[in-house]
Amino acid sequence: MPVSDFRSGSGAASSSASAPLHLAVSLDGAGGHPAAWREPGARPAELFTARYWAGLVAEAEAGLLDFAAFEDGLALQSSSPAGHDERTDRVRGRLDAVLTAARVAPLTRRIGLVGAVTTTHTEPFHVSKAVATLDHVSRGRAGLHVQVSGLPYEERHFGRRPAPLPEDELHEEAADHVEVVRRLWDSWEDDAEIRDVASGRFVDRDRLHHIDFEGRHFSVRGPSITPRPPQGQPVVSARAADSAAYGLIARSADIGRLVTRDTEQARAAVTAVRGLRAAAGLAERPLHLFGELTVFLDEAPGAAADRRGRLDELAGEPYDGDEAVFTGTPGQLAELLRERREAGLSGFLLRPAVIAHDLPAITRALVPELQRRGLFRREYEADTLRGLLGLGRPANRYAAATPPAA
Repeated sequence: MPVSDFRSGSGAASSSASAPLHLAVSLDGAGGHPAAWREPGARPAELFTARYWAGLVAEAEAGLLDFAAFEDGLALQSSSPAGHDERTDRVRGRLDAVLTAARVAPLTRRIGLVGAVTTTHTEPFHVSKAVATLDHVSRGRAGLHVQVSGLPYEERHFGRRPAPLPEDELHEEAADHVEVVRRLWDSWEDDAEIRDVASGRFVDRDRLHHIDFEGRHFSVRGPSITPRPPQGQPVVSARAADSAAYGLIARSADIGRLVTRDTEQARAAVTAVRGLRAAAGLAERPLHLFGELTVFLDEAPGAAADRRGRLDELAGEPYDGDEAVFTGTPGQLAELLRERREAGLSGFLLRPAVIAHDLPAITRALVPELQRRGLFRREYEADTLRGLLGLGRPANRYAAATPPAA
C-alpha cells in the first residue's frame, strides 16, 4: 500500500536474528514541505546561521541517530525543470553542506556528518581534501554524499561543457570521481607524518603516493595535500531515485539511498543493486541500503494528516516528493520500518516534513518506540561513523608499495 495511506501494521513478522536498524536524518532548510518555514518554531530568520544547524544536529545526536545528512545543490531550489521558478513563498538558498558539517563537528561527539556534493561540477581533488578535513575535524565521523546533475541551468553556472552529459555518462563520471577521491584519501599512508623535531623530518616522502589516475573523465596525479583521514576512508553514499543510479551505488558506495514507494519496490531495488554489486566482483564488500521517507509525525491519531493538509493549503498544492511520504503516529512508522527491513533494507533516512516539529518527533517519540521493540540502539557503540555502521577501517591500498625501512 502507498506509505501515505499507511495506518496500521500488517507486514511480515520481524526476524529476531536481524541486526538493529540504522537511522539517519536529512536536513535541508526548514524541512521537506515547502511551507515548513511558515510553521511555529521554524525560525526562518536563522536558517543561514551556525546556531540553527548546531541545534538540529544536537537534537539528532540526542536521539542516537547514525548520521545527519546535509543536503545541497548548485542552483536555487525550484519546482521547474527549466530553472528558477520565480516563487517567493518558499525557502530559497542554502549554506555549503560540507562547510556546515565542519562548523558543527566540534559541537558534537558521536553522530556522523554527511555532506552532499554535486560531483558533476566539482573537482575530485577539492572534494577529497574537504571531506578529509571534515573527518579530521570530527575525529572520524565524516561522510560524503555524491550526487549528479544534468540540469542545463546548473551547467550554465560553470560553462565547462557545451551541453549536459547523458544520464548514464553522468553516473559513470560520478563513479570515476569517487574512485579518484578514494585513491587520494589513501595517497598518504597512516604513518606518513614523522614529526621528528630532532631530525627535522616532518613527513616520510616514501609514504606519500602519486595516484596517477587516468580515466575518461579525470586525469589526476596526486598525492593529496591532506593526511589520510582518521577513518581511512570516510563513508560514501549515493542516492537512486530510479534504476539509472543503481550501478553507481553498486560500484562506488558504502550506503545506497533507495527511493521506493512500497515494500515490494524496496525488495526489487535491493535485489537489483545487490546483483550489480556481485557482478562487479564486490559482493563481499559491505553495503548498507537505506530507504528514504519524508515523515509527518504526531502522537495523536489523525493529527499528522490534519497538519499535512494545513501545510498543503498554505503551499497551494498537495505535497508529493519523489520519495515515499509517511503520515501518522510514531508507532505506525516503527511498524512500517520493521516491515521494510524485511525487504532487505538495513536502515532509513528520514526527512522531517517540518524540522521544528518532526525532528523532535523522530528523536523523542519514534526512537523510544523502536527501542521498545528492540530495533534501535540505546547508546552509541562507536566513536566513528564507520564504527556506527559496522564497517571496518580499510587498509591503505598503497601501503604494500612502500619500500622496507633501511
